[in-house]
Amino acid sequence: MSDATSDFKQLSRSVAGSRVLVTGAASGMGRATARVFAAEGAVVAVTDLALADAERVAADIRARGDHATAWALDVADGDAISRVVGEIADKFGGLDIVINNAGVSGTSPIDGDGYDALWQRSIALLLTAHPRIIRAALPHLRKARHPRIVNIASTEALGATALHSPYSAAKAGVVGLTRSLAVELGREGITVNCICPGPITTGMTARISDEHKAIYAKRRTALGRYGDPEEVAHMTLSLCLPAASFLTGAIIPVDGGLMARNA
Repeated sequence: MSDATSDFKQLSRSVAGSRVLVTGAASGMGRATARVFAAEGAVVAVTDLALADAERVAADIRARGDHATAWALDVADGDAISRVVGEIADKFGGLDIVINNAGVSGTSPIDGDGYDALWQRSIALLLTAHPRIIRAALPHLRKARHPRIVNIASTEALGATALHSPYSAAKAGVVGLTRSLAVELGREGITVNCICPGPITTGMTARISDEHKAIYAKRRTALGRYGDPEEVAHMTLSLCLPAASFLTGAIIPVDGGLMARNA
């Protein structure tokens, strides 16, 4: 009789030593993601628009005994992306994981005076930046043992809110990009997945009063509350585990059940 244990394939759930690039890592979900990966033993590139902001997060991570380095990165600048991704790969000796998290928000009616500017800014920062970063990182990901790409979209890509059409359109583009690249890069073992956060307590939602947050969460989500950035970060981590090798092209809402609820 064969040993039943011989059929069990042990898969690693550790990202220790992985080299990780996180955009928009100075606050909110990006900061939580950088901290979570570093706490799990990864070496993290903390990038954000202002170097001082990125360095505060990296310094906090290092103070905990973990590994992080800060870079200034404007994800709307294609030349800066090529340069910074190259610098990160050179310093870290490669790149294993890319987390496209950087984002902005804004509202405008379709016929508003500022609509065109908001549209261009939203598409540049929330969508065009993603393939640019992936293209710059791809030569390094192709050399990685467990290459992973995670794009952060939004539940606004799955169901829309009035006055958010530039944001919703950009995030829907991220969903399409994720699926297409998952198919394109799958044969190379590079997984590409997407997280769609719902109502999360971040700087972007800070302008909403606690009272209105509570009303909205109880009315719209199954769990009856806003999520924490760390709850999104841990899902991101799960997608990047070596054991997550057969998961690609997934669009995962982390939304407290918002998209599951009809009424």
